Amino acid sequence: MPLPRLRLVALAAGAALLLTPLAPAGAAEPGSLDALAAAQGRRFGTAVDDAGLADPAYTTVAAREFGRVTPANAMKWDAVEPRQGAFSFARGDALVDFARAHGQQVRGHTLVWHSQLPGWVAALPAAQVRGAMENHIAQVAGHWKGKIHTWDVVNEPFNDDGTFRTTSPFYAAMGEDYIAYAFRAARAADPDAKLYLNDYNTEGSGAKADAMYRLASRLKAQGVPLDGVGFQVHLATQYGFPYGMQANLQRFADLGLDVAITELDVRMPLPVDAAKTAVQNDYYRRAVEACLGVTRCESVTVWDFTDKYSWVPSAFPGQGSAALYDEQYRPKAAYDAVRQALGGGTTPPDTRAPSAPVGLTATAAGATSATLAWQAATDDTGVTGYDVYRDGARVGSAAATSYTDTGLSPSTAYRWTVRARDAAGNVSAASAEATATTAPGGGGAPGLVVQHRVNDQSATDNQIKPGLRLVNRGGAAADLSRVTLRYWFTGDGGSSSFSAWCDYAAVGCGAVREKVVALPAGRPGADHYLEVSFASGSLAAGASTGEIQLRVNKTDWSAFTEADDHSYRVASSYADAPKVTAYVDGVLVHGIEP
Repeated sequence: MPLPRLRLVALAAGAALLLTPLAPAGAAEPGSLDALAAAQGRRFGTAVDDAGLADPAYTTVAAREFGRVTPANAMKWDAVEPRQGAFSFARGDALVDFARAHGQQVRGHTLVWHSQLPGWVAALPAAQVRGAMENHIAQVAGHWKGKIHTWDVVNEPFNDDGTFRTTSPFYAAMGEDYIAYAFRAARAADPDAKLYLNDYNTEGSGAKADAMYRLASRLKAQGVPLDGVGFQVHLATQYGFPYGMQANLQRFADLGLDVAITELDVRMPLPVDAAKTAVQNDYYRRAVEACLGVTRCESVTVWDFTDKYSWVPSAFPGQGSAALYDEQYRPKAAYDAVRQALGGGTTPPDTRAPSAPVGLTATAAGATSATLAWQAATDDTGVTGYDVYRDGARVGSAAATSYTDTGLSPSTAYRWTVRARDAAGNVSAASAEATATTAPGGGGAPGLVVQHRVNDQSATDNQIKPGLRLVNRGGAAADLSRVTLRYWFTGDGGSSSFSAWCDYAAVGCGAVREKVVALPAGRPGADHYLEVSFASGSLAAGASTGEIQLRVNKTDWSAFTEADDHSYRVASSYADAPKVTAYVDGVLVHGIEP
């Protein structure tokens, strides 16, 4: 295969499916990809992104279409044992709970991998590596014993040329024997789980596939408890389809092993066009057919199902559109190609309306505007937007779950409702009404609005980096020395002391004061808030403070999980933020507290 393709796949997140105690075949809805695969004696799964579990549109499709889920990152070494002997299972538990609630199996990924390791592993003396590895396997596989159908025990042991990765701290300490040690430790920790090797660029014939075959043969001959081999199958339209894929899978099956496609996607150079789409459809179809052609190929898993959370654009700049669904959860032609390969025909028409939005609130932001917020609606193919109605008339639309209604009259009561819509044009019923009365003109609180964007695209690292901007939509200047802002978040364990920083401010960091305040009692989505105030200054009517880049970390630099924070929102550009609050002389003038 062409060398660039080998490098591409080397960056893959090294997937593996998490499986719970064997769920009944066809646990997903009738007509779903998993139900179609079950009719062929297979299962169909997807990798699941942590952030997706907080996205109702994402979880709707994940629960409907797939009978297996794989954690994209939540069970890797840096997530579960960031410090030696200190284990954190919350992220993986959330995925397992989701799977069990929806009758899905889980494929555990991954116990031993050279990548995404915390630094302490590589720093260990060679004589201590085996003990640390076996303890890690015992604790992790033992924690989820009985809930994981299959473990990727050892992930990506080979270089592209079929030689062992000598840079792996496990190989450096133990040589090839680390693989057998790992499998025996996994069997001891969870005797009922299926145990797999997993690697990329081994799906077609070639030196790396031959090396994997020789390794699997040796392990079987030595009595190592190897149950199967996983083939990642990260493909790209600019490279050829793997040569002899079905025959290659079959030779592993002939060793008495199960085989599985564990991380299927097909990326393309952007922009998308008809020719690339045709190749993508063909590759998806042929990969599924290769599995169906091998009796012991027990499952196909895509490496996430939507472009919204695909790993491809960050790993391969200029490439994308690799998944079965687009960013708005609309099934693409590739989805139909997979359905047809499974014997299910094309996508049925979408006639189901989204659910009505719930939890609508309205907060007057001064005399002439109000901020609305609501919970996301759900839909079988994904909500694409919301329409906002004031006193029965449509006044605007929003892509997310908030909206600022402007141009209102002072001292006036208003009523709002919201409806959700999907890509097929189906519209939900109206939400329950929310009401608010604007402040009096002139003497009321200034029309201050807080805007927000994220300056850090990771919601699970060791820093919170909100960007805030204060806008004056009122009719008079605001005295900034009387204004405070609050960004609400949860500490998520670790140290209870925090540091707060201003990295940049258009008004100058010297004019900005920041501190972290602990709440006396936790609230939904918050047990602390970052408070921002101003030493002095005046904000003219119609003006903005400009960007204020802020940063929060715990003094022990442990990780946050931001997706469930009250003020967190995924946004790369500034927009009104109804869950970041503003106060004048301690009185709430913008936003909703948790």
